Amino acid sequence: MLSARSLFQEIIDNDESFRLFCSIAASGESQGGWENTRIAALVPRGERDLAPKITRHGADEDKHGRIFNALLKKRGLTPVPVPADTDYTMLLERQGIGLAHARLRADRLLTVPEIVTYLAHSRVTEQRASEQMELLRRDFADHPEMGRAVKMISHDEDNHLAYCHEELLRLASAGHGHAIQRTLRECALAEIRVYRDVSLAVMAHMGRILGWPRTRTALLALGIHVVYGYERAVGWRRMVSLRMPERRNALGGPAAPAAEFA
Repeated sequence: MLSARSLFQEIIDNDESFRLFCSIAASGESQGGWENTRIAALVPRGERDLAPKITRHGADEDKHGRIFNALLKKRGLTPVPVPADTDYTMLLERQGIGLAHARLRADRLLTVPEIVTYLAHSRVTEQRASEQMELLRRDFADHPEMGRAVKMISHDEDNHLAYCHEELLRLASAGHGHAIQRTLRECALAEIRVYRDVSLAVMAHMGRILGWPRTRTALLALGIHVVYGYERAVGWRRMVSLRMPERRNALGGPAAPAAEFA
């Protein structure tokens, strides 16, 4: 029976597909770490209280990248180049979503509207990350190889999502509500397209590595398109709602260490 659990189990049981999975994940997390570090350095003067939280966000993302690389090292594997069609972060940037890398490399403080763009982009992508890690935590929390990593990363992603909700609500109360809702909608609609395209690309690469028959590849592609159809119709709305989280000030302290993965 084809299920998310059996599919992921097959991927992590094979060294080459596991190598690609961890390489894609590590690259995306490391990019996120760099982006947040640069944003923290460029926070406008009126929003300086955000800087430590953004720094913490970046430190968490860097930690996740190290965790995925450590999982590879434990198997005696090295990372592989990430195929361009699976690079979620850069594909989003090409859609004009979030703050461009060229802007982050400039030594010029961000504006409050740019902080809104950053937080809206993060709120949407962290929704996806939180949901994906919750799925893995449900099925693999007790896995001897992946369990500890899955639980740690899932906890962090939930914190990131809570932080985005809280900070966007704060900015909405300061008069930025219309811009926030417009930006969230733009980000969500772009993200679901990119997520569909990346999912199709990842499954195609995995299928070639694992030797899947055409019927299985076609069935998986159909499932991805069905999910996209649902998200395009109504599912995107979960990515644009804002509510005060139970976890308040979720990024108010230092990042938890990942010493056990070193």
